[in-house]
Amino acid sequence: MCGIVGYVGDKKSIEVLVGGLRRLEYRGYDSAGIAVIDDETGALGVSKKSGKLVKLTDELAAHPLGDGSAGIGHTRWATHGGPTDVNAHPHLGDDGKLALIHNGIIENFSELKNELLAEGYGFASETDTEVAAALLGREYRATGDLRTAFQNVVSRLDGAFTLLALHSEEPGLVVGARRNSPLVIGIGEGENFLGSDVAAFVQYTRTAMAVGQDQIVAITPDSVTVTDFAGAPVEVETFEVEWDSAAADKGGWSSFMAKEVAEQPDAVANTLRGRIVDDAVVVPELAAFGDEALAGIRRIVIIACGTAAYAGMTAQYAIEKWARVPVTVELSHEFRYRDPVITDDTLVISISQSGETMDTLMAVKYAREAGARVISICNTQGATIPRESDAVVYTHAGPEVAVASTKAFVAQITALYLFGLHLARVRGSLSVEEQAEQVRELVAIPAKIATVLESSATVAQLAHWMADTRAVLFLGRHVGFPIAMEGALKLKELAYIHAEGFAAGELKHGPIALIEPGQPVFVVVPSPRGSATLHPKVVSNIQEIRARGARVIAIAEEGDAAVLPFADEVVRIPLAAPLFEPLLAVVPLQIFAMELSIAKGLDVDQPRNLAKSVTVE
Repeated sequence: MCGIVGYVGDKKSIEVLVGGLRRLEYRGYDSAGIAVIDDETGALGVSKKSGKLVKLTDELAAHPLGDGSAGIGHTRWATHGGPTDVNAHPHLGDDGKLALIHNGIIENFSELKNELLAEGYGFASETDTEVAAALLGREYRATGDLRTAFQNVVSRLDGAFTLLALHSEEPGLVVGARRNSPLVIGIGEGENFLGSDVAAFVQYTRTAMAVGQDQIVAITPDSVTVTDFAGAPVEVETFEVEWDSAAADKGGWSSFMAKEVAEQPDAVANTLRGRIVDDAVVVPELAAFGDEALAGIRRIVIIACGTAAYAGMTAQYAIEKWARVPVTVELSHEFRYRDPVITDDTLVISISQSGETMDTLMAVKYAREAGARVISICNTQGATIPRESDAVVYTHAGPEVAVASTKAFVAQITALYLFGLHLARVRGSLSVEEQAEQVRELVAIPAKIATVLESSATVAQLAHWMADTRAVLFLGRHVGFPIAMEGALKLKELAYIHAEGFAAGELKHGPIALIEPGQPVFVVVPSPRGSATLHPKVVSNIQEIRARGARVIAIAEEGDAAVLPFADEVVRIPLAAPLFEPLLAVVPLQIFAMELSIAKGLDVDQPRNLAKSVTVE
């Protein structure tokens, strides 16, 4: 949510800032703006517009700013005050000499605003950000030093925030601070960058540093300084970004989502790479735990939100079966508010594509304070949640730009399956032969996903036929249940129509009342080979809803003839062991949601009201 870019160097900053904001569009926003110090006049220029980034670029074309070597840029997601030009960032202080941008929420802004109003300050916007800008301007006049003024201000703010600021009287300097909101540094030669994530500057450098909790960073063309809020120096390690800017481009695809759906075989393969040794799973990142500590785990709690939660629910079946440890899956935003029971033999696994999901971050902190060990499943280097965890298993899916998650989902399941097999190995709950059998199934998944993608034209055609559909239901059992819920979520996110996923066994406990003639129902059918008990039950469910007029679309494995008499459409997936079918069955549901969105003329990459990374609670 929101995108932030800062730059100091020898390039013209407008190009750097606008390019960075364009690469951060996936985070979700409703206005955009930049502030630049003109190298010739020394004046601070600001341009900002509500709406998409093209509105800002049109404004810059119509009313150019004087360009310079230092600037900040922002895409805003409205919190305090609506998405208007006035509420857009940057906001000004010190009589227009200072500009400030902000991601997050300043919880005590009202108290601070009243303080400033009492001193005669006026405000043009409804935002909490303008309060911070005014406060910083006041401090600058008192101290004459941007770093000192910035330190004084951030120490007074409560809430979640990333702030960047610059002042026309110190043109070679940009300062930033973070609390509970992401900020990373890009290290260049004769130039340095700040961003909400590395996508903001990866076009120019792949060397980065992550700003920690309650830390301040100051960048000049030739230096990077990091301190805590009290001013004490902080040592920060650099890391190399594993992908370049080309990975975040569409590369000829019609949308980022289409590209990312097609990249799922690689996402799974890359997540597996380096973690399978002699037909056994060895996850190097878990070595710090030690086998004895892992073997002593008596309970696992998976915490996540949205799609990531469904990945956790899917993996719950596999981890329990393989490692014989009880697993529960909790929504992050509910977990810490119900005083959960956590003991020293509880392991918490967090899942977050961005590593910045605020609800999950707060749940991770809560779990660690309660004495639990925490492992994070994450796709983003330098993110906050991995740094707050005892260990991190990166998914290596590459940048996921489309707001609705696809390749990150299958990569998360893959990483969790790797964890489950690693745990089973150290606990001795699977024999060598059983472990090898599961590994062979997992290694075969990328090629099988590719096969599903090759036959996607049928699903796409079905979606376009159903463009006027107003509601779709999804049914599944066992590992098919979370896939049904994920299929429904994708349809809600992308096509803006009512969709619900149900456990098929719940059908006669209420949901069957929704069935009426013509009602589309997707059914994730378990394999008759590995689910001899569940398969006939799901076929019976299909008969029940078909008898009441439902239009049934079955996701079934190759060769399953039992569904043919009762399904209107059958979408085939390759043969796989039951626990691995979700990685295949979800792909047609992703494609259906994407194609239905396209058929309705909607923005498949940036659905309304949604942001890629939810960085406020």
